[in-house]
Amino acid sequence: MEPAVPDPRPLVGEPLSLDLLNTRWIEAGRGRDLLDSTGGLAVWLRSAGLRDRAEADRATLDALLETRRILLALVDGDPSADALNRVLAHGAVRYRLGVDGPERRPETDDPAWLPAWLAAADYLRLLGDSPGRVKACAHPDCVLYFHDATKNGTRRWCSMAACGNRAKAARHYERAKTRD
Repeated sequence: MEPAVPDPRPLVGEPLSLDLLNTRWIEAGRGRDLLDSTGGLAVWLRSAGLRDRAEADRATLDALLETRRILLALVDGDPSADALNRVLAHGAVRYRLGVDGPERRPETDDPAWLPAWLAAADYLRLLGDSPGRVKACAHPDCVLYFHDATKNGTRRWCSMAACGNRAKAARHYERAKTRD
């Protein structure tokens, strides 16, 4: 078994829908995209805990790219639900009683749509639970999104260590420049 390629993204661990959005990021002033190949898809599937549930093939990649485009439009303020509903139409949750009690099992009409459907369903869950907590990083050079799980809902940065510190450094530089 070959060693796993590390996930190069600066922000991982967000809810699945936002994690899909965060497959694009800016590094050293240049746009990066983890989903630019099936190899990158394999990294994302592993990172998202879906490696055993989906194939890292072209069909899965195409479904995810379409869903990412739709989610980006929605978080950027496009109120149209039709496109997301088309993704959601590819699957449903099947309920059943298992040996350990109730079970919920997502099923899709095509296995390639499972990760995309799960991301779309996760976005609906976030909208239902806490719509105002899905946020874009406040740094003007950042394209990442996060779920604000802070108690008071005032998180502004994808990462305080990265974008938050860059903003603080820029403010410090401006203050120092005006004092000179």
